[in-house]
Amino acid sequence: MGRRYDSGAELTHLDDDGTARMVDVGAKPETARRAVAEARLRMSPSTAAAVARGEGPKGDVLGPARIAGIAAAKRTGELIPLAHPLPLTYVDVSGEVRAEEGLVLLTAEARCIGRTGVEMEAMAAVSVAALTVYDMAKALERGIEIERVVLTHKSGGKSGDWNRDEPD
Repeated sequence: MGRRYDSGAELTHLDDDGTARMVDVGAKPETARRAVAEARLRMSPSTAAAVARGEGPKGDVLGPARIAGIAAAKRTGELIPLAHPLPLTYVDVSGEVRAEEGLVLLTAEARCIGRTGVEMEAMAAVSVAALTVYDMAKALERGIEIERVVLTHKSGGKSGDWNRDEPD
């Protein structure tokens, strides 16, 4: 039971009184779940080139960002108050630097066999990876922008597959 939104959709994280609650997923079947999220950081081409070369003020940028993102995915249940802790079977974060454009693109993928999706884990991973890129390169440029963090794909569960339609 949950509250209804104007569209008729049920807000599952609110009880009938409007109080936030954790959803009981105990009766749901376990299925393979997968989610992919992306982050985009904008910076000067010279900063992006230094990131690509692994020559940030603190050394390699993308390696620590990758590890930080994986660690964040594993702790999502602690970071997001109403998220369920999940038995992740796979998490990875990858980065692509487009130095001429002044862009760093990060992608995170999370998978599990579970009763609820791994969207939050993928988004936590890419968010913390983006923050790590900022931290590792801020001495070169304080104005680095984390332009966006978006879910690009989810699969599994009752609602099935979903893909973001907009191009990169």
